[in-house]
Amino acid sequence: MRILTYPEAVREATDQEMSIDPSVIVLGQGVDDPKAILGTTKGLAAKFGPTRVFDTPLSEDAMTGVAIGAALAGLRPIHIHIRMDFMLLAMNQLVNMVAKMRYMFGGSVSVPIVIRSIIGKSWGQGPQHSQSIYPLFMNIPGLKIIAPSTPYDAKGCLINAIRDNDPVIFIEHRLLYYQKSYVPAKPYTTAFGKARILSKGRDITLVGISQMAIECLRASIYLFKETGIRAEVIDPVSLAPLDIDTIARSVKKTGRLIIVDNAWVPCGLGAEIISRLLVESKLKGFVAQRMGFAHTTCPTTPALEKYFYPNAQSIAMKAYQICRPGKKHWRPNTKLKIEEVEFKGPF
Repeated sequence: MRILTYPEAVREATDQEMSIDPSVIVLGQGVDDPKAILGTTKGLAAKFGPTRVFDTPLSEDAMTGVAIGAALAGLRPIHIHIRMDFMLLAMNQLVNMVAKMRYMFGGSVSVPIVIRSIIGKSWGQGPQHSQSIYPLFMNIPGLKIIAPSTPYDAKGCLINAIRDNDPVIFIEHRLLYYQKSYVPAKPYTTAFGKARILSKGRDITLVGISQMAIECLRASIYLFKETGIRAEVIDPVSLAPLDIDTIARSVKKTGRLIIVDNAWVPCGLGAEIISRLLVESKLKGFVAQRMGFAHTTCPTTPALEKYFYPNAQSIAMKAYQICRPGKKHWRPNTKLKIEEVEFKGPF
């Protein structure tokens, strides 16, 4: 089996589907640039030509309309937003048009559009370039929302999204681009609505969204090496539809839960998961905590960013408090290398 990076997996999925299906097109700001959206569209413009891979102006609303029109006309567009923040400029198109068309026309039309959107901190990008607004979209029926953390799932989910006849928002955290894992060469699909258990455990369940799944894996290593606590780490992969059953089985076993969101905590995925565990899964007697962005505008300086974002140490410390109530304060000291927390599979 081959090892690929996250961008290589995204690029390969796109290339293979474009080769198989001539209706697949790619559009977005910088898709034909030499940097190629951090390598995810590298070589596609040269291979498939400017009619199938083309740059767009700084007009998110208008270009979303172009992508919707193309989908209604029989194409399968992949519309790339380098930053999820600027999907806000296309909210009317996304919420009132693309999400509702199948319903409004009685199933006679479909909108097979994939919206790739990149989230996450980088070099102090501040208030308008660091937001993760997927909880807003989770509130809208008609949208599928996917946030894979491994290259394996990135390829399988993207192929599944391209082939899907409904609109799919495909979320990529820029820090995941450093991850590597086994990725089969042939095309394959990863089913939506099925979570991944990345690490088995019995003492506490850690649910990490997107890149926070990697932070949870790091936290689980801290916990086991230094305290003996075994954390079960779950990557939901698919946010809408959400696999609540896998999470419920884990929480029933461990009795403790932390959901680490990649967005602000209020009205976020943590609240959704806990409420569904209580109402749908009818779980009782478990301890739950939510972690995510501090409820303030994202700061620009790295000195403040470390208090804004959860990380492996803060997750491990919170888990220790839940598992060892009344014990003295503990802070991880283990030094981790990035390859220790790359989830390679195979599946």
